Amino acid sequence: MSSPTSVLGPIIVGAGPSGLAVAACLADAGIPSTVLEKSDCVASLWQHRTYDRLKLHLPKKFCELPLMSFPADFPKYPSKQQFISYMESYAAFFNIFPKFNSEVETAWFDSAIGCWRVKLASGEQLLSRWLVVATGENAEPALPDIPGIEKFGGRLTHTCNYKSGAEFEDNKVLVVGCGNSGMEVSLDLCRYNGRPHMVVRNTVHVLPREMLGMSTFGFAVKLLRWLPVTAVDRILVAVSNMTLGGTDRLGLRRPKMGPMEMKNLTGKTPVLDVGALGLIEAGKIKVVNGVKEITRTGAKFVDGKEEQFDSIVLATGYRSNVPSWLKGVDDGFFTSEGLPKDQFPKGWKGANGLYCVGFTRRGLLGTSSDALNISQDILLQWPAIQTTIN
Repeated sequence: MSSPTSVLGPIIVGAGPSGLAVAACLADAGIPSTVLEKSDCVASLWQHRTYDRLKLHLPKKFCELPLMSFPADFPKYPSKQQFISYMESYAAFFNIFPKFNSEVETAWFDSAIGCWRVKLASGEQLLSRWLVVATGENAEPALPDIPGIEKFGGRLTHTCNYKSGAEFEDNKVLVVGCGNSGMEVSLDLCRYNGRPHMVVRNTVHVLPREMLGMSTFGFAVKLLRWLPVTAVDRILVAVSNMTLGGTDRLGLRRPKMGPMEMKNLTGKTPVLDVGALGLIEAGKIKVVNGVKEITRTGAKFVDGKEEQFDSIVLATGYRSNVPSWLKGVDDGFFTSEGLPKDQFPKGWKGANGLYCVGFTRRGLLGTSSDALNISQDILLQWPAIQTTIN
């Protein structure tokens, strides 16, 4: 094994929006960083693991990274390709050049030398006073443990590999999951003569993407300046019911807890409707109960029904991969699921120069907040480190 290489400035693991945001804020403060990315590009989740028709669910003003706005000619809800171009331009503007194809095998704090050791899959080892975990909440696909799933004889895929309904033309498809991805995949399948059956196992909040002439999220943010979250939730649900009608009639039961309160406490995002509800009402998207078992030709449901399917799409989300590579953090900073134990806005800083970004469950607004906090905190330490080096 080659000798470890000491790097000037923090090591940032991940070149998605979170990692780029920290690197940009550090660069703006005159602090270098080393960005490690296991894939071959920035924003690899967006480039390699998202479907073609994806657009930002929130207006672009809520999805900007620190220090650089979206181009003025971009639409209110930028497309996947527009967001990727923004990420690439962002990296270029701040002279961020990640080390691509550099998968972190393990990282740990070496108390004997007061540095983080980061070992790459290639065998290379890097040392830094600071480590920024920027792999985020959506690092790896979350695969459900459904009995018999290995028996299915048709096409089985997770949404991370789903690109377009054209691949499922005329298929009867079981879509497992009714979040934003499940709804949009079902909508996309219909455009190619697919016959989606969407599994709705639990309650779900479905809201219109816009309310009273503004984005639903922006509307909620304005209300939260003046009203408690419970009052805002009552307004959101009331306006939603007036706009969309009660969703219970479609088999989409609302939770008792309001959408914003649920988002804050559990991280579960309400579904913003972009057309799926109309297709459910028209009978083109079938809502089905929870799956009891997958069979060779289809699925058995908890209500006792059984149906055959050509394909299954798992719209079951993503999870953190932090526990697989970050070792020796025994202070309770991360949970066993790889998420910060402390809730936003306190969860960005750990001990011994450890930071994390992209785990707030508050989208890119939370990422921006954490990135600025991290850069400012390291900036306070920077003069002392420079004195030591010199």
